Amino acid sequence: MRPLFGNDITNTQNSGNGNNDDDGNNNRNNNHIIDRLTQNGATPVATIAGKGIIRVVSRCEDAKENNNLDLSECSLIQVPDAVFHLMRHTELKSCDLSGNVITKIPPKFAVKFNLITELNLSHNQMAKLPDELSDLASLQSLDISHNSFLSLPTVVFKMKQLKKLNANTNKIIEIDFDLLDYQNNSLEHVDLRWNPLTGICHDILKEAKVNFKIELSDRQKEEWEDLDI
Repeated sequence: MRPLFGNDITNTQNSGNGNNDDDGNNNRNNNHIIDRLTQNGATPVATIAGKGIIRVVSRCEDAKENNNLDLSECSLIQVPDAVFHLMRHTELKSCDLSGNVITKIPPKFAVKFNLITELNLSHNQMAKLPDELSDLASLQSLDISHNSFLSLPTVVFKMKQLKKLNANTNKIIEIDFDLLDYQNNSLEHVDLRWNPLTGICHDILKEAKVNFKIELSDRQKEEWEDLDI
């Protein structure tokens, strides 16, 4: 059955089964947290269902202690506004949003989390990144693997400190070779394995004279390439 997200930020649905007393206590706790966020100026994104809000808030509290925000596997369909509010006084060093169903990153992400050095967006449903992410001036590692990108986002070549880009297992067919000539002196490694690159694109990348390593998987020949003509 296809999940019904509605206006919720998580892919979590409240169930009518189970212990009614426990459900009532959970709902009261969730409503209390939402009320507190609202009173403190946060804009709640409709209702965060069930265990979703508890998990997100708990991990935000952990991030205040270790400066590493881990929101992986939280069933998020977007980055909640409440997260930006909870993290407003914390200088994050890394952010992990992997394993969700996020389709886009808001432009304000780079403003709110401008000091992060590592960003993991893998295993989501993204096909593009906002240009504003170029303002992540300290970012050194970016993982966008296992998404739906059809091409490498131009913005990654504008990140002045970026050293490692993982873009494997997407839907990238061709590369804008002008991007490879972009003057990015920090880039050291680009992982493009397991993308459906065309034969010509794969061969050019394999022989490309660039100042960073391009990692490619072996190209699978199309059926027609094995035909004797």
